Amino acid sequence: MAETTEGPEAPLVWQKARRTPRRQAPSVERIVQAAIVIADTEGVDALSMRRVAADLDSGTASLYRYVDGRDELLDLMINDVHGEAGPPPLTGDWRADLTNIAGDLRATLLRHPWLGSELTGRPALGANSLRRHDLALTAAAALTPDITLATGVVDTVMAYVFGAVTQELAELQAQRRSGLTEEQWRASVGPYIREVVESGAYPQFARRVVEAEDRAPQEQFAFGLACVLDGVAARVRGASAG
Repeated sequence: MAETTEGPEAPLVWQKARRTPRRQAPSVERIVQAAIVIADTEGVDALSMRRVAADLDSGTASLYRYVDGRDELLDLMINDVHGEAGPPPLTGDWRADLTNIAGDLRATLLRHPWLGSELTGRPALGANSLRRHDLALTAAAALTPDITLATGVVDTVMAYVFGAVTQELAELQAQRRSGLTEEQWRASVGPYIREVVESGAYPQFARRVVEAEDRAPQEQFAFGLACVLDGVAARVRGASAG
């Protein structure tokens, strides 16, 4: 993001002055909150201006007085959920601070399962989103003053969080789709897994089944994050030594 180019003249959602709603008319805040509820409970594919208007008992046309369309609404939703209670204030300990920031993002993504897919493209530019990103860069700056390295550290940590949460959400989706909890699913495939283990064809997989301890999702997340932080710290030290 070192360079900027001339873009379209239409203002971004963050540059627009908001209308003051007439009495009984939906406000931007009510529109955004209704949209978040729909996305949280039914998925982002269920989201439309018509659907939000119906939930607010309002006409679809009236919503367009405050929000230009679905894409702009999604931008506002992302910014709103990024404004929820965030990580504690920075301590100056880069590792502790990035751990807290990563954990807070994980919690936000799990509360709002639609959010991850909306954040994997271009960066979110709302004030709350920028504040979170700036906080992460400030934490990484305690590890290295090189802003390029600090950016790489933050991007790497965030990529891990998104990947880990995607896996957690996939398990939750599988439970909803199949109607089986993870424990029930394990019991249903147990006889087959025993056959695989006893066949001797996959010795390391057999060791994993018989000997390895399964971590809870939070424990696995913490383990993976620690590995990532160990790795970026080693890379930064290597770059500094070079």
